Amino acid sequence: MSAEPNNSAIFDENQESSPNSPEFLATESEASVTDEAETATEEIAFSDEFSLLGAMAIDLQEEIDNLKQQLEEQTQQVDAYKKRYISLAAEFDNFRKRTGKEKEELETKIKGKTLMEILGVVDNFERARTQIKPVNDGEMGIHKSYQGVYKTLVESLKRLGVSPMRPEGQSFDPTYHEAMMREYTDEHPEGTVIEQLVRGYTLGEQVLRHALVKVAAPKAAAPNAEQSEAAAISLEECVIIFAYRIVKCLLAKTFRTILLKKLSV
Repeated sequence: MSAEPNNSAIFDENQESSPNSPEFLATESEASVTDEAETATEEIAFSDEFSLLGAMAIDLQEEIDNLKQQLEEQTQQVDAYKKRYISLAAEFDNFRKRTGKEKEELETKIKGKTLMEILGVVDNFERARTQIKPVNDGEMGIHKSYQGVYKTLVESLKRLGVSPMRPEGQSFDPTYHEAMMREYTDEHPEGTVIEQLVRGYTLGEQVLRHALVKVAAPKAAAPNAEQSEAAAISLEECVIIFAYRIVKCLLAKTFRTILLKKLSV
């Protein structure tokens, strides 16, 4: 007698593996719940990470804004310092130029006052050369001796920048010349310097002493003989006038020195 297949066991197995079986549904439900829980956990974790990243991004943005503000403030401060530096540099350069110019002008003024005293000695040498005529060997030796001193003095003045004026033949210029005489003539244009009566000098571009000159005037404007004789000024008179001016300056300087000494006491 042959064994019959156990249909009940097969049925039970098929029943357990069937999608509609309670066990399968329960398993599927548990798996679904587990998946949902894992998904929810992942979503929560992602949400937390996203919130953390958002907070970090906000903090970074605030820090960036603060750094930008600090950079802008520092840039403005640097620009202010730069402008101040440029202004100070310009002020210092102007101060340096101004003080240099003032120093140069003061040195020229002091040098001019000193040289004015020496020019009087030069004038005396020139007058002696034109007026004294040596007649023997002894006088010639003396003449050569003091003329040697005169030449040395003139060379020293040249080294200091003093130059004599040579206005003869030039147009009269009140900046450099002082008219002492007029000569009515048709040989020279009106206003031409005919003769230098007392030599003038310059120190660089500065007038150290004006030249006392004789100026040409048109002959047609000449006064009559009596007026001409009354108005004529000789060379000796010009020298006297110039000497009077020098003495007047020296007396004024001496008086001022005495007055300052008394005031200081």
